[in-house]
Amino acid sequence: MGQEQLSRQWHCEDRQALSDRRAVTGLACGAVGAMTVVALYQVGVLAHLPDPPSGAFDSERIVRSPEAYRLLSTPDAVLAMASYAVTAVLAGMGAPDRARERPWLPLALACKVGFDVYQAAAHTVNQWTTFRAFCSWCLGPAVASLAMVPRIVPETRVALSTISSAAARR
Repeated sequence: MGQEQLSRQWHCEDRQALSDRRAVTGLACGAVGAMTVVALYQVGVLAHLPDPPSGAFDSERIVRSPEAYRLLSTPDAVLAMASYAVTAVLAGMGAPDRARERPWLPLALACKVGFDVYQAAAHTVNQWTTFRAFCSWCLGPAVASLAMVPRIVPETRVALSTISSAAARR
């Protein structure tokens, strides 16, 4: 498939598979945006990270904790930005019929979204158990991760069916 045809399909076609993939891409990009703000705070570009007026939030204490710099000696928001960018790439890869033509692509996206949901849940639970507070900037990406799940299920089912049918023919 040529790039011109792929561009036209992304911009003009109204297939459910593309609509779902657009939604996943948008959610992943929104998560990157929220994590960018946190990253800018973690590296000292921003002096303050505002929270909603509630005792349930203490974003600055959470994202400045030593634990937030533990993995690869890197601010965790920078790693989260890269991770959600990979999710967006996987959602954008391939033609509208990729579940039949290249079923590994939707399966890779399903695995990545599963990883995102796990990480978001683990971080959210850890925030509460360790700090008795939440990072308000981190909750948006966590919700975005959960919102991706119903959007990937239809294409994942088609991909699994395609693989199953191919295996049965062998």
